[in-house]
Amino acid sequence: MKRLVGIALAACMTVAPAAGAQDYQREQRWADQILPSLVVGDAVTIKSPGRRDFLGLYTGTRGPKAAVLLVHGTGVHPDHGVTGVLRASLAEAGLTTLSIQMPVAGAVAKVEDYYPALFPDAVERIRAGARWLAEKGHPRIVLLSHSMGSWMSNVYYEQTANPPFAAWICMGLTGGFGEMGNVKVPVLDLYGEHDLAPVLRADWRRRFTLGSIDGSKQVKIAGADHHYIGREKEL
Repeated sequence: MKRLVGIALAACMTVAPAAGAQDYQREQRWADQILPSLVVGDAVTIKSPGRRDFLGLYTGTRGPKAAVLLVHGTGVHPDHGVTGVLRASLAEAGLTTLSIQMPVAGAVAKVEDYYPALFPDAVERIRAGARWLAEKGHPRIVLLSHSMGSWMSNVYYEQTANPPFAAWICMGLTGGFGEMGNVKVPVLDLYGEHDLAPVLRADWRRRFTLGSIDGSKQVKIAGADHHYIGREKEL
């Protein structure tokens, strides 16, 4: 399975990236690095209509309460850092998880290399991930995003009229929420006590926005930084 996924990804990631463009070769290098040592879950190929296929890490559980779609941050892979920890620990807690490879720019890319150039593909990948889980028979799907992935998820909501998610767990959003008119489900805004300055400066803006969304709340994880290192259990 893992070898076949690697071959499929390699076949669609052969174009060298231009400056500031999406780096498919970097995605392939991530896949080459993580697939041979993958312990939890299975590597799957997610189809995205009109776009390139991409990698997902799927961990199924018996009789799950829900399925969680995980969206990672800038320039990493679906098993990296806190996203990798959560995809495994949530599965241990009885939740099915699918962590997807989000678009990445070059290794020295800046934030402006991601937005707006890579966001259309990011939105489509979130849609494709949700569709993949639904086709697997999961009626209740939760979106969980971190850092740049939370920004991408916010734009996904702005551009998606009827999102299929039952809730959104938004971690480390570096700023306030954008347009939230399409968000009709509870949102949990999570951040660390020692998070990045833009995350901390905008906590009141996010809290104000959540006041108009039923069932939503904001939680600060004591002692945590942007990546929740050493605070994974509390998270």
